[in-house]
Amino acid sequence: MDRSKQLGEERIIKLVFKFSIPAIIGMLVNALYNVVDRIYIGHGVGSLGIGGITVSFPIMLILMAFSMLIGIGANSLVAIRLGQDRKDEAERIFCNAFVLLIVTSLTLSVLGLIFMESVLKLMGTSEQILPYAKDYLGIILLGAVFQSVGMGMNNFIRSEGNPKIAMGTMLIGAFTNIVLDPVFIFVFNLGMKGAAIATIISQAVSALWVMYYFIRGKSFLKLKLPYMKLKLTNIGKILALGVAPFAMQIASSVLNFIMNKGLNTYGGDTAVSGMGIVNSIVTLLIMPIFGINQGLQPIIGYNYGAEKYDRVKKAYGLGVLFATFIVVIGWVATRVFPKHLVYLFNKKDSDLIAFGVKAIKRNLIFLPIIGFQIVTSNYFQAVGKPKHSAFLGLSRQVIILIPALIILPKFFGLDGIIAAAPLADLLSSILTGLFITIEMRKLNSLSKSNKTDTCY
Repeated sequence: MDRSKQLGEERIIKLVFKFSIPAIIGMLVNALYNVVDRIYIGHGVGSLGIGGITVSFPIMLILMAFSMLIGIGANSLVAIRLGQDRKDEAERIFCNAFVLLIVTSLTLSVLGLIFMESVLKLMGTSEQILPYAKDYLGIILLGAVFQSVGMGMNNFIRSEGNPKIAMGTMLIGAFTNIVLDPVFIFVFNLGMKGAAIATIISQAVSALWVMYYFIRGKSFLKLKLPYMKLKLTNIGKILALGVAPFAMQIASSVLNFIMNKGLNTYGGDTAVSGMGIVNSIVTLLIMPIFGINQGLQPIIGYNYGAEKYDRVKKAYGLGVLFATFIVVIGWVATRVFPKHLVYLFNKKDSDLIAFGVKAIKRNLIFLPIIGFQIVTSNYFQAVGKPKHSAFLGLSRQVIILIPALIILPKFFGLDGIIAAAPLADLLSSILTGLFITIEMRKLNSLSKSNKTDTCY
């Protein structure tokens, strides 16, 4: 069976497992890039080192945002075009995306290096943490093109029906990072710079693997020089479909900026480092959901383009079910083992441990409903409705969470910052439920219409 046409013919549950399990594994391992850095730095450099990565994270999120804008936007468009049996157009979009990934990442690297210190100070980075952040972020920015190509192009490997190869791309990079981190941090005694060097080498390995697949491998989509000439109509469509995850990442960057500034104001360096640990744990817990999303995206996009709406509904329902199961397991772990989770990063700083345990228990109280919210937002992205997806994603981060981070601390101090996230989780999930209820009614109507037309 054609690797892309299988998306419209194989059993949905088989497809979901086939595409999502490799993506889940890949996303979990990929999450280890920053988490492993923080673990090794926490033990090798100390709490200020963790703080250095934490305050660097908003800038790193901006780099990721542009990779997602292009990679996910083009991937959504390619999946729909393949569902419509328009391979040549899909390939042109794919090649344009490759060029855009390189151009934007190089531009961001230059701008980031020029304004790095000013931006870090603007975010309220303390004089104690600033040197650690500069050592780490300066090297990360030099390797931004590797992250962009590796992350952005990997989306297309899944789109053409090769989730295992997509998983392998992430595995290779992440395991390289896990091996190199202790070498550069402890053996070469390079501290923060060592962690960053290990990270960009690992990202370069992933990028080279992806490039080999599309140039020399047996890929369905091919990198063709004539198709790399940028076409404004393609760029516009890519950016339109990629705006939802892009906006969410930018909002996440702004969110982290506001949070870090508030943490520094109300809790000092200990709170900044402690929330960095909490964010690492959250990343590990929700990354499987993003893996489910990556697996669902080509399945939902292809079948929506092929007007097979019953298959679209089934794929979405299974995605919500599996995502909820994962976050419930994670929520139980945060209730039972909060101190042990903090120990992964630091066992010596008693103030850091106390704050970390408190933040984990309160910050993740509504974790069980997050899976539904994330999968539903991705559903609208996959069916070519980026405005719906962007609104749902931004409802949590911009409409609810950012104001909460500004207002609550004025009344409750540090406790207000910790309470802001669960409040946003609850309210945004209620809003998401309203959106998907209306959407499912529309799909039911379209499905009935298709069946009526088939009878004639």
